[in-house]
Amino acid sequence: MHLNDLTRSRAVGLSIVIPVHNSATVLARTVERWLDRLTSGHTEIILVENGSTDITWALAQELARDNAHVTFQVTQSEKGMGNALRTGIHLSQGERVLLTADDLPFDFADVDAAEQLDPQPDIVIGSKAHPSSEVNRHVHRHVYTYGYRMFRRTVLGSRVGDSQGTIIADGEWLRRNVSHFDEPGFLFTTQLIFAAELQGARIVEVPVVLSVDHSPKPSSVRFSDAWDMGVGLLRLRRRRAELSVQPSAVEAAA
Repeated sequence: MHLNDLTRSRAVGLSIVIPVHNSATVLARTVERWLDRLTSGHTEIILVENGSTDITWALAQELARDNAHVTFQVTQSEKGMGNALRTGIHLSQGERVLLTADDLPFDFADVDAAEQLDPQPDIVIGSKAHPSSEVNRHVHRHVYTYGYRMFRRTVLGSRVGDSQGTIIADGEWLRRNVSHFDEPGFLFTTQLIFAAELQGARIVEVPVVLSVDHSPKPSSVRFSDAWDMGVGLLRLRRRRAELSVQPSAVEAAA
C-alpha cells in the first residue's frame, strides 16, 4: 500500500479549506507553514482555485504533496470566495473544517485559541471584533467594519461580532447545511453564521492577532460594494425560515 493510500484511509481530524485566487506570491509560504505545523494526526488541505489569471492553478498542483500527516485535494470553482468555500466544504471529510485565507492573516492565533476550547463548540470564529484581538487596521476599514456589523445586527438580528473572520466548524453540521449556502462571494460566511445562529448552534468568537505582514491600508470597498452587501443582507433575511431548519441527511446527500 502506498503512502497516499495509507493517509487517505485514516479518519481526517481537520479539513482546511483555502480559496486561492491570484495567490502565486503567497501560496508557497502558506502551504509550507501549514506543513511545518501539522506534524501529527491526519489533516487534509483543500486548495480551491477560483478564477485566477496568474499561475496559481499550476502552483497549487505543484505544492500538493502528501506526507504522513497531510493529504491534499486541489480543485477549481467558479470565481468568488463563496463558490470556492462551498466547493471545498463539499469535498471535505474532516471532523472539523477550517475556512481560512490564502495568506494566513492571523498566523495561527485563531487556531491556537480554538484548540484551547473544551468542549469544542459547533462554530469557532477567529474574530476581529473580539475585545482581545490585536488588529491594527486603517481607520477607513474600522468604519466600514463597524457599519457592516451594525447593519447586520439590525437586518438579521445577529449577535455575532465578526461574521467574516476565519471559521472552524463541526464538519458534519457544515456538510449537512452547505446545500443552503448559495452566496457566491464575501457574504458566504455571513450566510453560514446566520444559519448557525438560527439553528441554535453554539458559537464562540476567539481573539486574533493581525500578522505583521498585513500592514494597515485603506479599505478598497466602494459604495457599490456596500450597496451590494446591504441588498445581500436583506436577501438573507427573506430566507430566515429556510435557513433555520437543518436539512435532513437525505436532503444533504441529494
